[in-house]
Amino acid sequence: MASAAIESVNNAIYSMLGERWYAAQDDPIALLRAESRLRTPWIEAQLSQMFPARRCKVLDVGCGAGFLTNALAKQGHAVTGLDASSQALAIAAQHDQSSTVRYELGDAERLPYDDASFDAVCAMDLLEHVERPRAVLRELARVLAPGGLCFFHTFNRTFLSWLIVIKGVELFVKNTPDKMHVLRLFLRPDEVTTWLRAADVDTIELHGSRPVLNGAFFRMLATGRVSDAFAFRFTNSTLLGYTGCAKKRDLQ
Repeated sequence: MASAAIESVNNAIYSMLGERWYAAQDDPIALLRAESRLRTPWIEAQLSQMFPARRCKVLDVGCGAGFLTNALAKQGHAVTGLDASSQALAIAAQHDQSSTVRYELGDAERLPYDDASFDAVCAMDLLEHVERPRAVLRELARVLAPGGLCFFHTFNRTFLSWLIVIKGVELFVKNTPDKMHVLRLFLRPDEVTTWLRAADVDTIELHGSRPVLNGAFFRMLATGRVSDAFAFRFTNSTLLGYTGCAKKRDLQ
């Protein structure tokens, strides 16, 4: 009997969006923009608290079209954005108002940087798109300086996340591509935190998130469009998605 085919995620979609990264409301990329509006100020605050009055060297892996990368650069940080899509990187560079971001094409499993090169590393909406997330986390830890911060966001492997993050988006958001997410690549929080800990990076904060049930949410259900008023909020439950901050140990 032939074995069942392994379901693969469709990462090619991120090379075909063009300016829709920043403008489309009839596409789930608008949900990613809404998630970024929640997470980016939190990351900025964490950096300010850990490194007060300091310009940080930040690496954003899987940066896409630069939602986080460009925002951190506007705050004065020295930011490098790495992604596997040259098309997404081109859009990111066009939207870099600081004109300071270093955008590079590369592989998250083989980062082209020296050990301990960055004060902070970010993997937002990346881990559920790779086949070897532990290897990616190991690389992030390698290039992170002792005392530095690692930020991550991904989705939990639960029935609820399959129902809402996968099936709900397919049903209620226009132009959702096939296999944008697949459940087998979602990660339990204990998996991520254990892999980080093995790489000498200890999780210090972990927050769940969910959509805000406002007018924009219900309009999306009726129209399939995600307006700029659509929002997410942090919660105590990690059953859907979760955002974390971890710190590299200083072993000296």
